[in-house]
Amino acid sequence: MIVYEYPFNERIRTLLRLEDLYEKFKFFVRQEHPMQHHVALSTIFDMLEVAGRADLKSDLLQELERQKQSLLAYRSNPNVAPEALDAVLAEVEQVSSALAASQGKTGQNVRDNEWLMSIRGRTIIPGGACEFDLPSYYAWQKRPTEQRYADIMGWFGPLAPLFDALALVLRLLRDSGRPTKMIAAAGSYQQMLQGKIYHMLRLGLDESLGAIPEISANKYMLWVRFTTQGGDLKPKSLEEDVPFELTLCNF
Repeated sequence: MIVYEYPFNERIRTLLRLEDLYEKFKFFVRQEHPMQHHVALSTIFDMLEVAGRADLKSDLLQELERQKQSLLAYRSNPNVAPEALDAVLAEVEQVSSALAASQGKTGQNVRDNEWLMSIRGRTIIPGGACEFDLPSYYAWQKRPTEQRYADIMGWFGPLAPLFDALALVLRLLRDSGRPTKMIAAAGSYQQMLQGKIYHMLRLGLDESLGAIPEISANKYMLWVRFTTQGGDLKPKSLEEDVPFELTLCNF
């Protein structure tokens, strides 16, 4: 099963982009080769670029507080397990407190590091981080793996509370929806949303179908058109019925 996600607004789009960067960062920082650690460091720069476009910290704190109040309302519901509810509430409180305690603008520690900023400025240029452009960076890449890892994690450390909060908010959003089995007749599916506000769509597909969804949506209508790829990988319209799972998520 392949799951595709589609954000309905710019805020969720930003969170999903940061989540994708974080997954990439976690993979490459655990590797050993200097080139892989270069990708991990470059990914931190990309994180700052995306996170710097919005006041994510305050947005996430407000959303966590809203989720906390919504969860507290379930205490009187006999169908909700109190242990599970308390565990989620404790996690929300812990993540929210850590984010609130983080100082300064997101990634300010990296921006204040002139050496890192010189690397960031060169990595924007294709091939700009060569040894003759950045000899000090080349020397750093020759350091032992453990030292490089410790340095990168130290630079990322102040960003960690933001990504913990981001992960929790997206998890709560994904858990808010329930999958429904659908059929796209002749490769196309439409659904009227009747003005109801959703934040994200999740679409699950059997990998063996070879179908690829092209999704567009607004607060009034959802449209999915399925394509497939030929030998040249160019998308081609799929004219057969396609079964899939649809999940509409909102807070």
